[in-house]
Amino acid sequence: MPYRLWYWPTIQGRGEFVRLALEAAGIDYLDCARLEGVEAMMADMETRAKAGRGPFAPPYLALDNHAVAQVANILQFLGQQHDLAPSNLADRQWINQLQLTIADCIAEVHSVHHPVAMMAYYDDQKDEAALAADQFRRERLPKYLDHFEAAARHGPTEWLVDHRWTYADTSLFQLVEGLRYMFPQRMAALESRYPALLRLRDAVADLPGIRAYLKSDRRLPFTTEGIFRHYPELDCGSRLH
Repeated sequence: MPYRLWYWPTIQGRGEFVRLALEAAGIDYLDCARLEGVEAMMADMETRAKAGRGPFAPPYLALDNHAVAQVANILQFLGQQHDLAPSNLADRQWINQLQLTIADCIAEVHSVHHPVAMMAYYDDQKDEAALAADQFRRERLPKYLDHFEAAARHGPTEWLVDHRWTYADTSLFQLVEGLRYMFPQRMAALESRYPALLRLRDAVADLPGIRAYLKSDRRLPFTTEGIFRHYPELDCGSRLH
């Protein structure tokens, strides 16, 4: 039976990191909230919460009697079940470590446009977001990209480990794509520093499953409703370099 993936139906968000691994590997899944609606997802979460081990929030994979939540945890599970991670223990831990660092970066990305209150509108915290974006563009973004570039350069081929892709490779692809959407000017100025990371990104884009997915209607576009949000005023400034 296909996996049942639950995530918000109108955005890429964190669920996209799971979708990309599933699509690249050709693993059958149902994107349940797109098929059944948000109300069905909330009802499913409530049922699992009453059982005592429900997910805190989407995305999560619904299995026979339980759910696997948290992106890094889901991907680690898929890596073990479907050979999407190295067999060597040290390499598996390294891939998971990179995935957790990607999660840290995603949290900071979200805080750029919601630096004061997660549940408040962007328009209510635009001044604070401009300050957060300036620091992220100048300091945090290069620091993360430096780290991922070093990881990509360490790999024996275009992949992070061995001679085949892992779920961390597909996640770095999504991270680069999201940052390009959110900060097109800043990324254009920085990308020449990261040839190995971009080579990895291109290799993921060329995987048959990813090529097909990117051309399909299953791949939703980036929007200002997701994690990576393009506001032109946050991608400019005198201290951009």
